[in-house]
Amino acid sequence: MIRNAYPADLDAIAALHSRARATYYRGRIPEEAYAGAAELARSREAWSRAVARSDAEGRVFCAEQDGELTGVAAFRTSAGETTLTQLHVDPGHWRRGTGAALHAACLDAWRRAGIGRARLEVFEHNLRAQAFYAHHGWRSDPATPRTGSHRTLWLSIGPPGPGLTAPGAG
Repeated sequence: MIRNAYPADLDAIAALHSRARATYYRGRIPEEAYAGAAELARSREAWSRAVARSDAEGRVFCAEQDGELTGVAAFRTSAGETTLTQLHVDPGHWRRGTGAALHAACLDAWRRAGIGRARLEVFEHNLRAQAFYAHHGWRSDPATPRTGSHRTLWLSIGPPGPGLTAPGAG
């Protein structure tokens, strides 16, 4: 089940975020940059701000199975640009469609809001995520510079597919 995130989810979201990040950062950046009590508190605070945003500013979606949080996705729209800021699936739930369902929820929200293009940044060594995004139509733009150790990808958001309604329709 995909649903909106609530303040009561913050501890579970921050813990899931930490577990997911460890899979691609471990051995590549210092552990204190992605793990430990201080980083968990910083992450929880950032997620708290994201959950508190208005729908016009962005959304946070949670994937839940049998009462357990299995994934989370967040996006933000600022100055006319929409960014998929986070999409994490608990490593114990990889390859079960959770990421695809979260991605589809973001696409649906973007289409309903009339958003035609979105961007994201992905860690250059996170090849699993890069393959996932490529499968879902995200592409690099040679005109967009890298951001440190992250690649910027773009998605052109087409019209609604079967089962979705265009903004203002129906």
